[in-house]
Amino acid sequence: MEEQAKAGEVLKSLAEDVAEVAAYLRELGVEGLEGLSAEAAAPTPPRREQAPRAAASVPPALRRNASAERPAPTPQRPLPPPPPPSKTQRPRAGETAAPPDILYQSSDMPTKKPVRKPSPDPPEPRETLFGDITPKDDLSLGRPGETFEDIRADIGECVRCPLHQGRTHIVHTEGQTAARLMFVGEAPGADEDESGRPFVGRAGQLLNKIIEAIGLKREDVLIGNVNRCRPPGNRTPTTEEARTCKPFLLREINVARPDVIVVLGNTAMKNLLDTKEGITRLRGQFQDYRGIKVMPTFHPAYLLRDPSKKREVWDDMKKVRDYLNSTKK
Repeated sequence: MEEQAKAGEVLKSLAEDVAEVAAYLRELGVEGLEGLSAEAAAPTPPRREQAPRAAASVPPALRRNASAERPAPTPQRPLPPPPPPSKTQRPRAGETAAPPDILYQSSDMPTKKPVRKPSPDPPEPRETLFGDITPKDDLSLGRPGETFEDIRADIGECVRCPLHQGRTHIVHTEGQTAARLMFVGEAPGADEDESGRPFVGRAGQLLNKIIEAIGLKREDVLIGNVNRCRPPGNRTPTTEEARTCKPFLLREINVARPDVIVVLGNTAMKNLLDTKEGITRLRGQFQDYRGIKVMPTFHPAYLLRDPSKKREVWDDMKKVRDYLNSTKK
């Protein structure tokens, strides 16, 4: 009985270690571990004849996958060429493998036919207007001489990220495509998702007043978001969700080439400027995005929660107004 109790304690400790390592791997983005089933990871009742083996080290499959998924070391086993493997390349038992391109996501998502179908082979990394990247698909990349209509056609009935599952409408950028001033938020809210237009709720009404306060009208500017689908519960888009949708915004910026972009809130600022600095540190100071002036300021929704910040936003917008007036042709 004493040996059995000790074996049980060892197995329990091993199961806790395995659970801790598995949690760490999930933080790294590991979806599953080959060679290690859920039954293998769960503790099992000890048997007398197996008690001496209870103190075995972590299973080889777990060690192999842990080392392969860590970003710093060189992977221990060969990986396919970019893009890296995803759930679409590991269908579940009984399911048919989905095409590798991003327009057809994992098999647990409802299939939607896009307006345009990309080539089945993802393109190689290349230098684009937003850096050297491995694109999600050919339709994510800009082309010389394209228009806003071309970009919308490439977006199609987008299913590139999980946000499409709960949306009502795709919320595209709207306004004057030759505008000198552009506003960029993080993602649509409930009112925007319902109407299919950006900034039409209470925050949008406040934004309209801000625009009018500097002598312009909503029709004179461009208004858009980093993400075009509403996140569930208005949560902040994930890094991957933003990375998937952002190329279309950058293409629109490249087409419009406004004189000033006002980024509204921390999430939009970090996505456009690729910075780790917070909005409170950078707001009110002109930044640069590929030769375009960028003014970070607070999001109108934040002003509704804390009206005391309206004075700081007004100071930021006066700088934008003065710059536009001083460079007016």
